[in-house]
Amino acid sequence: MPHPVVDANVDSIFGKYSPEEFYTRHGVVHSEAFMKNSSGLSLYTHSWKPLEGTAKGLVFICHGYGSDSGWLVQLTAIGFAERGYSVHAIDHQGHGKSGGLKGYIPSLDAVTDDCIQFFDSVRNAEENSGLRSFLYGESMGGAIVLLITLRQPNNFSGVMLNGAMLMISDKYKPPWPLESILKFVAPFIHRLPIVPTKDIPTISFREEWKRTLALANPRRYAGRPRAGTAAELLRIVRVMEQRLQDVAVPFIAVHGQLDTVVDPAGSEALFEKASSVDKTVKVYKGMWHQLVGEPAENVEEVFGTIFSWLDTHAVESPA
Repeated sequence: MPHPVVDANVDSIFGKYSPEEFYTRHGVVHSEAFMKNSSGLSLYTHSWKPLEGTAKGLVFICHGYGSDSGWLVQLTAIGFAERGYSVHAIDHQGHGKSGGLKGYIPSLDAVTDDCIQFFDSVRNAEENSGLRSFLYGESMGGAIVLLITLRQPNNFSGVMLNGAMLMISDKYKPPWPLESILKFVAPFIHRLPIVPTKDIPTISFREEWKRTLALANPRRYAGRPRAGTAAELLRIVRVMEQRLQDVAVPFIAVHGQLDTVVDPAGSEALFEKASSVDKTVKVYKGMWHQLVGEPAENVEEVFGTIFSWLDTHAVESPA
């Protein structure tokens, strides 16, 4: 079955269908809820489950910077669910329907805490007893899922990384000398949206209509990166560069060769350095940062590989 993005159009992620018609068409049921994190912040969560049958496993999704789990990422979530998986996602602090200053991430460690809190609550539910758990992360979400596995190395049967933020492209980084001085001034101006960078969707989606659809997301953060957020993302990239060898979970990492947001060299370095015995990296020639934003044949190639990898590991991996 094709990726659900084939049913989207320039006007809506659901195309000509209502949300409920779309879910039914793809054989899934959608639910949503809010939770409080340890600081009392309200965080939005939602889930997609197969309409019929028993789930083959659990898939937890972490979205990228400026995005949320209810727009184009949701179509990939539906893709997992219609293939028989119970899928769960959270909007990170300052993103989507979650609380916090929009576009502001003071600590990715705190965001990781939020994800662990929510994912653990799902994993520990009686209905999910014995199901294998997998993580899927896009861009910044890729770094987050790896941070989760470094904290919980035995809780997941595999990780799927899509354009993982392990090395930020020089074409997207703040210009010199701003990058160098940012870590010193960010504590004093951390909330200010002053970091000059390109708007991510405009350089991420190869197909024009998908770019337009991404830009139309009513919940995306469209402002300049806040000083504290930019400093934190750069910090986490430095942390991950030092910890790639500690990654031991089975993983597949896919990346567009022409990605000008997140350098594909980061995914290649992960493959080279990770201690994982079971590891795969695929860098797709000519493709951009957002692989769901590619022409239909490329989308099917990339996500067909991801879906196939998941099906294989859901059967073969230990619970």
